Amino acid sequence: MINIKEKYEVHRYVGVPVETNSSGQYIIKKDDNGNYKFHNWRTGKHTKGNFKKLGQVFLTENNMMVAVIAVYDVKFNHRHEYTPLQRFTSEYVDKDLIIGLKKELNA
Repeated sequence: MINIKEKYEVHRYVGVPVETNSSGQYIIKKDDNGNYKFHNWRTGKHTKGNFKKLGQVFLTENNMMVAVIAVYDVKFNHRHEYTPLQRFTSEYVDKDLIIGLKKELNA
């Protein structure tokens, strides 16, 4: 049985991998077919930083940069269905990029 003190708030973050171009701007990494690669991650007990708003970039446990496109609550006992993220950064992708990605996600 889990002690109530051991529980923590869990959220699922839908995101897409990003990288920086030669100008230092974030661009979306696509798969070999030119499609966006939406994936799910979650906050973990040891996640560093805090989520502030859509478009925020976080690092996965493998140091991949990911931009948050959508956020959902997760019941604590369902947290192991998703991979934990490592830490949130203070970086954000352009809001116009987020608008386009949200349309793709909901298509």
